[in-house]
Amino acid sequence: MKTDIEIAQEAVMEPIVRVAEKLGIKEDDLELYGKYKAKISDEFIDSIQERPNGKLVLVTAINPTPAGEGKTTTSVGLGEAFGKLGKKAVIALREPSLGPCFGIKGGAAGGGYAQVVPMEDLNLHFTGDFHAITSANNLLAALLDNHIQQGNALGIDPRQVVWKRCVDMNDRQLRNIVDGLGRRVDGVTREDGYDITVASEIMAVLCLARNITDLKERLSKIIVGYTYDEEPVTAGDLKAAGAMTALLKDALKPNLVQTLEHTPAFIHGGPFANIAHGCNSVIATKMALKLGDYTITEAGFGADLGAEKFLDIKCRMAELKPSAVVVVATVRALKHHGGVAKADLNAENLEALEKGLPNLMQHVENITKVYGLPCVVAINRFPMDTEAELKLIEDKCHEVGVNVALSEVWAKGGEGGEELAKEVIRLCETESEFHYCYETDTTIEEKLDAIVKKIYHGDGVVLTDAAKKQAKRLTELGFGNYPICMAKTQYSFSDNAKLLGAPKNFTVTVRNLKVSAGAGFIVALTGDIMTMPGLPKVPAAEKIDVDENGRITGLF
Repeated sequence: MKTDIEIAQEAVMEPIVRVAEKLGIKEDDLELYGKYKAKISDEFIDSIQERPNGKLVLVTAINPTPAGEGKTTTSVGLGEAFGKLGKKAVIALREPSLGPCFGIKGGAAGGGYAQVVPMEDLNLHFTGDFHAITSANNLLAALLDNHIQQGNALGIDPRQVVWKRCVDMNDRQLRNIVDGLGRRVDGVTREDGYDITVASEIMAVLCLARNITDLKERLSKIIVGYTYDEEPVTAGDLKAAGAMTALLKDALKPNLVQTLEHTPAFIHGGPFANIAHGCNSVIATKMALKLGDYTITEAGFGADLGAEKFLDIKCRMAELKPSAVVVVATVRALKHHGGVAKADLNAENLEALEKGLPNLMQHVENITKVYGLPCVVAINRFPMDTEAELKLIEDKCHEVGVNVALSEVWAKGGEGGEELAKEVIRLCETESEFHYCYETDTTIEEKLDAIVKKIYHGDGVVLTDAAKKQAKRLTELGFGNYPICMAKTQYSFSDNAKLLGAPKNFTVTVRNLKVSAGAGFIVALTGDIMTMPGLPKVPAAEKIDVDENGRITGLF
């Protein structure tokens, strides 16, 4: 069996100029990065704003497991399947982070015959967007510390600096550091730390910005710390927004690539869903909606994180309304939620599947009942799945009025997703009344409670004393009406990664609240969530190599 990278390397790609032509984008509107990658010019984006929107399709999933779910693979395969059915589809996805690529998760270009190419470029440096975000983030950090060093006219309290440096790598050694050591000219000594780039507020800002003017305004609002009088200090106060925008000017432009079947794909931005909002850029999504009859996008991790943030944050801010939602699951992953160890997942086990199914059903009912959107379950099929297992899932879904479509896009590309695509087309023509999980004019505590009760199905939220003080202060500063970005484990509905399936009788503890004023939301940190992940015992990087001809192996 060929690996993902072997399949990708054997692919015959079309020149990106030809892929762009399918969308009516001329070569003069492209900024080429070689033969197979391009950014789209600002002028072209401006020129299509009055066009009507196509249908927006969100792909999400059950809570992830070691067995894998295949959300990106399904998204790519679905886009290819639309092409097989003669429909004009555009895919809009996130860029992968180097942290997971070299860590535990691997690449994020899809898999098998449902991949975005060039796969190696996409998973590594791509067009340099993440490097630009890292540079802008660290420029702000440098200007902040320099201001303190050069007389501190704003009266910034070094103990209340909240802006961290970042690097796009899983590096736990950098979580907590002390810098400014040495001589007086070497800076002011203070405690500091690093975030991973995809958790940076600048990543969230870039993905939510409508245009370069909005980007600059959002950057200027970023809070970097507080004065001795407890007043916030912003990037605008440091006169940093202009230079940061200059670094991000090209990164703001969406990237165009293609699938193995030459379906156009805009890959742009990549915030983590368990830390940031987990969605690709608003600019890329809106552009795709103007250029295709159907836009397929995804939100990171399970629907309790990615879909919730997509619907309550991105759709609210960008005034988007999905026409249909796909919830991806596998028989293997559901059996894992039912208590089966990874080594035993290949054997038929209807009892374990029955125990794991509530995880899927809760996600489905959240989409249909909480958000009021039509939904289909996509079963990413494996050869060892039995007919009895598949029928059990289908029967359970039918009980709540939702259809199931088998997806075999990994093995068959677009052909393996036609059943799913037909159901999505049907759903897109149905009427729906989309509504949010909460309204923003409620208190911070009420919004948190709504997410926990409605989406997680817990008993409610518990704020630590520190979080209560933070909520009060953020409200006093005028941020109480911001939406909530929950930073929570991806493995469970709860804040305990070990509680699989659909746990009940739990509360979620919020230990820290901080405002991302530029992004326009409040981040609620729960459990042991960290903004800088670490590498596993055996990092994926150990298996990656390159030969004398520059051919990469081990990247998946």
